[in-house]
Amino acid sequence: MNDAKRASGLAVLWEFVHPHRWVLGLALVLGLASTGASLALPMVTKRLLDTLGTDASLTPAITLLVVLLGVGSLLGMWQWILLGTLAERVVLQARTSMVRRYFGARPGALNRRSNGELVTRVTSDTVMLREAASSGVIEIINSIVMLVGTIVLMAVLDRVLLLTTVAVLLVVGVVVGVLLPRIGRAQELAQASLGELGGTLEGALRAVRTVKANCAEDRQVSAILGKARDSAEHSVRAVRVEALTWTAGTAGAYLSVIAVLAIGAWRIDAGLLSVSSLVAFLLYAFGIVEPITSLAQELSQLQAGTAAARRIRDVQQLELEEPAPTEGCSGRSVHPLTVTTAARTATTTAPAASAPLLALKGVTARHLPGGPAALSDVSLELPHRGRVAIVGPSGAGKTTLFALLLRFLAPQRGTVELEGTNYEDLTFEQVRRRFAYVEQDSPVVPGTLRENLVLPSPSAPEEALWNALAAVRLAERARTLPQGLDTSLSAAALSGGERQRVALARAVLHAPDALLLDEATAQLDGITEAAVHDVIADLARNRLVITIAHRLSTVIDADLIVVVEAGRIRASGTHEQLLEKDGLYRELITALRITTPNQHREHSR
Repeated sequence: MNDAKRASGLAVLWEFVHPHRWVLGLALVLGLASTGASLALPMVTKRLLDTLGTDASLTPAITLLVVLLGVGSLLGMWQWILLGTLAERVVLQARTSMVRRYFGARPGALNRRSNGELVTRVTSDTVMLREAASSGVIEIINSIVMLVGTIVLMAVLDRVLLLTTVAVLLVVGVVVGVLLPRIGRAQELAQASLGELGGTLEGALRAVRTVKANCAEDRQVSAILGKARDSAEHSVRAVRVEALTWTAGTAGAYLSVIAVLAIGAWRIDAGLLSVSSLVAFLLYAFGIVEPITSLAQELSQLQAGTAAARRIRDVQQLELEEPAPTEGCSGRSVHPLTVTTAARTATTTAPAASAPLLALKGVTARHLPGGPAALSDVSLELPHRGRVAIVGPSGAGKTTLFALLLRFLAPQRGTVELEGTNYEDLTFEQVRRRFAYVEQDSPVVPGTLRENLVLPSPSAPEEALWNALAAVRLAERARTLPQGLDTSLSAAALSGGERQRVALARAVLHAPDALLLDEATAQLDGITEAAVHDVIADLARNRLVITIAHRLSTVIDADLIVVVEAGRIRASGTHEQLLEKDGLYRELITALRITTPNQHREHSR
């Protein structure tokens, strides 16, 4: 482990400890006071032994021993509680920092990491950080103070015995110093393997039906257990080095005790040392075992903590959605059902009379820096109301268009405008408040049905929720749930079509300026799909509905169809216009066996 990495890890530790430095300082004072009481005990014991056989009273020495023991114990308990509380605050602070970073990061930055790995950083790495960032540092200082103080008092008692002890400890110190960096490396590899395990397991569980349908359970289990074995192997390697380190430290300390006992007995026999001094020295020699063992253990934990700190720092490098330069609209209360188009317009900058709702002007976008262009020189204007369909082959750039509109992706060149205002002059919230987005997979957010419905509009009334569910034919299903709207969706076992309808109901409830539908009816039965299309058609009378169409069954009646191919807009127009002038569109229609009204009349003759 090089110095730069170590410095980086310690810097992250200090970032988390710094807000609690006064609490840490108090804990240090308490620890030093407790250590001082412990250091005084052998000297008081020597005084008690020297009093034996004389007329002096034993009471003062015994009283002092009891007082030192009681005060030291109370101070130690106070420090323990203080550091335990501090440790949990450090963990909470680290978790808060990472979770906020996750949800503030650009979606593309998160997508390059597995969900399991991100979860591991919040759950496992923060636990490793806890001891290193709180009690670890204090215990290292306490142990050093105890070690130095013990050596000084040993020198007061007998320098020959001190030299014997120091010689043994120097050898042990060299061994421990060589082993410590290996602990940090092994811990870092173990945590990295644990993150890979979490990512592989999370992905496999998400696709468990696919795995079972393809009889691939054994292969998936083997792959996951392979990651588990890698993590175990690195952890065992770390444990072995830690065990060797602690054993060397403890054995060296006890070896020094044996050497002191042997040489001390010889010096008493030679009349060079009193029995009380040897007893006091032996108490210090036995006592020195604790700071040495503690020092080795805490330094090992510090290595593990700095490894975790570097992984936490890595999370802090996730690219954030930068705040916009203008004032945001955070906290704005928007009633999801009663806001009219005019009212919505009044809450934002008034557009020019001829300005479209959305406009892309010469936009080129890439998902990765230096990667291929997902969209190239795209220009497109979208009106305030009506139905727009985006069609094209897989990989043509349809989803990238949605990512640009929702500011999940920023254009490398060109501009995206909302009612004539450049996105760069708006906050992310000002843009996203104007959209409702229904993903193709329609994932539900952890929580209840109610919480999923009111996600964009927390103040929506109960009646509005049921009206939105009725519009997508999900009200009856909701009434059969154990707690109705307050049923946890993780326990409700919703089908794919039902999840889609929850997302659609949320969009209907929110009813913003534009709905972005990524084939939002793909998993619905024919009757429900027809009902949902009626709802969408009704919404399109007063707002813009943009649909990414993979099946094209919802395309024919669109007011505008945009054909995308290889990241460029190939053609646009109505269904009839595109049938006449665009070959790719005709191929898509033919491949999906969609019959136009004219074709239907010809077949019926």
